[in-house]
Amino acid sequence: MNRIVAYACLALSMTLVGSYVALSKPLVAALPVFLLAWLRFGIGGAAMLHWLKKPAFEAPMSSQTKRLLFLESFLGNFLFSICMLFGVSLTSAVAAGVIMASIPAAVAVMSWLFLRERISLRVWLAVACAVLGVALVSLSKQELVAPIISGPGADLASKNAWLGNLLLVGAVLCEAAYAVIGKKLTGALSPKRITALINLWGFALVTPLGLWMAWGFDFRAVAGSSWLLLLFYSLAASVWTVWLWMTGLKTVPANRAGVFTVLLPVSAAATGVIVLGEKLNSTQIGAFAIALIGVVLATLPQRGQPGTGQSVLPH
Repeated sequence: MNRIVAYACLALSMTLVGSYVALSKPLVAALPVFLLAWLRFGIGGAAMLHWLKKPAFEAPMSSQTKRLLFLESFLGNFLFSICMLFGVSLTSAVAAGVIMASIPAAVAVMSWLFLRERISLRVWLAVACAVLGVALVSLSKQELVAPIISGPGADLASKNAWLGNLLLVGAVLCEAAYAVIGKKLTGALSPKRITALINLWGFALVTPLGLWMAWGFDFRAVAGSSWLLLLFYSLAASVWTVWLWMTGLKTVPANRAGVFTVLLPVSAAATGVIVLGEKLNSTQIGAFAIALIGVVLATLPQRGQPGTGQSVLPH
């Protein structure tokens, strides 16, 4: 695949993730989290049934590939969603943004540890730009805070904040593992089949909790607009973003692909400005510029390197 096309796939994937994260707020208000996840995997799975069939050219899956598929879904789909949604509910949005800004660095370190990818100084500089840019965005955001809580309520909120931050660190590690494991899987399976199989695992993992939430839930109380938003969320989260990410990973090393995760919080903030009417100040504009410089540093070809951006390991 052309290197530019691969970069475009990675960028579009993370941009879509950021947009549906921002636009899914009404869904979380309308549906319980586990019911929402169950419906998401179910709708996505129905759209990808024809992707489950093994192509004639594809070798049978090894036991290692099967284990990686389970881990990819458990960490990248199931556990990431739980850590992210519940973590944000226990801590501040500013803390969440700062912690999630460490995803590119986590991906780079994991790809070095587990894939033995060589990380150039320029990629490390790109990671630093990504972290700095999103951290500035997070620290400059004006939050809609709840009325000041005093007494026992304030103490309880303070005690729960550390747990929320810890859950968000877990979400960062899950997302980094998702990028690294995905790189291993693209050497054995096609992007479409990986997308369908990890969605199937996600559906199986969340089904018990989804059925529990669905029991007695009044589905008639959900507005028609919420069902349309659920359809977009399901297709974007389960089908489009995963397929785009796996397609890009077939060509791009995991540590370089990880820099594109900076577009997740950047896209979420931009969606807030364009769709939700939030204000964009000069600090945020500068932060976006720094983040984009990081992407350019990571993606421009270096002299003496092949243009395809292949990983240094055989697949």
